Amino acid sequence: MHLVLLIAPALAFTALAAHFYRAGSWPLLLACLVLMALLAWPRAWVARLVQLCLLGGAIEWLRTALGHIQQRMASGQPWGRLALILVVVALLTAAAALVFRHPRLRARFAID
Repeated sequence: MHLVLLIAPALAFTALAAHFYRAGSWPLLLACLVLMALLAWPRAWVARLVQLCLLGGAIEWLRTALGHIQQRMASGQPWGRLALILVVVALLTAAAALVFRHPRLRARFAID
């Protein structure tokens, strides 16, 4: 059951890795892959690091949304759907950090 709970952070890191790949940011792409692999190592500091990085990832999605919205507005293109999609992705990325509050993951990662 605890492995099913880790699907949310793994998917969030996969989406972030794809984002960084498209942007050509290889170090951040590699960091996402390393963080995904760290999910297999049950340590409290891993859980905290993953949570922190997921929150940073949510901020990155919001930053990206603002940049794309500004570009679309400047060129007179519609931007509402883009904003909705990227804000939802940011919220889901941030929500993925909450899985470590589940009792089974708290026990697995030895979180006090």
